Amino acid sequence: MKNLIFTFVLLLTASVAFSQSSASSYKSAKEGWLVNLDEAYSISKKTGKPIMANFTGSDWCGWCKRLDAAVFSKDEFKKWAKDNVVLLELDFPRRTQLPTEIQQQNAGLQRAFKVQGFPTIWVFDLDKDATSGKYQISAIGRTGYTPTVDQFTTGVDQMLAKKQAGS
Repeated sequence: MKNLIFTFVLLLTASVAFSQSSASSYKSAKEGWLVNLDEAYSISKKTGKPIMANFTGSDWCGWCKRLDAAVFSKDEFKKWAKDNVVLLELDFPRRTQLPTEIQQQNAGLQRAFKVQGFPTIWVFDLDKDATSGKYQISAIGRTGYTPTVDQFTTGVDQMLAKKQAGS
């Protein structure tokens, strides 16, 4: 997985529009989760932590709701996440209208990672070309529904350990 590299282009104009629209007021319903890739990138660069993106259908996907209840809502997970990753929610709801910029960002990342089912969780690093505004995504690993916090965090910890061993 660590050798997979995807590229995702966000035009500078999209970033400007993002900051000036209703997208800037849109937030995840889950505490600690970001919805803006640029914000996640900034925090990732400052902290050295990879981004963990949750591709979800928050208002219709049964397995997504189970993962939220069994893992993401637990204090044990929240503590682990704070120490290890930057959380990014990429939502594809059916009953809730997301801001256009968020929809476009999420759809672009869904294509870049070839996500076909929900929930899908990708852990990755980002680099950004300052001139072009293009992101280069270095995939670390992928997972899906896991029934417990321990199983979930152990799986992601193993991905992160493999990345460290390969560096």
